[in-house]
Amino acid sequence: MEVTAKSFNSFLMFKLPSAFLCGVKLKELTQEHAIATVKYRWINQNPFNSMYFAVQSMAAELATGALVIKKIRESKKPISMLVTNHHGSFSKKAVGLITFTCLDGALIQNALDETIKTGLGQTIKMKSVGVNEKGEEVSSYEFEWSVRLKSK
Repeated sequence: MEVTAKSFNSFLMFKLPSAFLCGVKLKELTQEHAIATVKYRWINQNPFNSMYFAVQSMAAELATGALVIKKIRESKKPISMLVTNHHGSFSKKAVGLITFTCLDGALIQNALDETIKTGLGQTIKMKSVGVNEKGEEVSSYEFEWSVRLKSK
């Protein structure tokens, strides 16, 4: 089955219910990029009248992780994936619709190609930037993904 934004959102409901309940959605998934959105609502608020940082983290990670999953599925190889580190920075209150974009499709493809070629695990840092409806950056994340061939 092809990994698409629509199929991924069904996956969220069953495998990542907290992200689903908070309103995180994958809007676009291509070979080069992924876009995830989340709207500020009562269920994902913090006491400061903006979106809770953990909800932003879920949406930001989804933008990177969806690309990793898509590329692994397309490789048809038994490859495991794991977030080994992450860093987030916040520059503005997150209110309204927040859109997270990751443009690192080629980066993860290169890491997977190297893992398949050498049999050695690879670590890659992928960036996801969140902007509000005005196009202003509200947060930026870097996720470190580890990929490796599964042992038989």
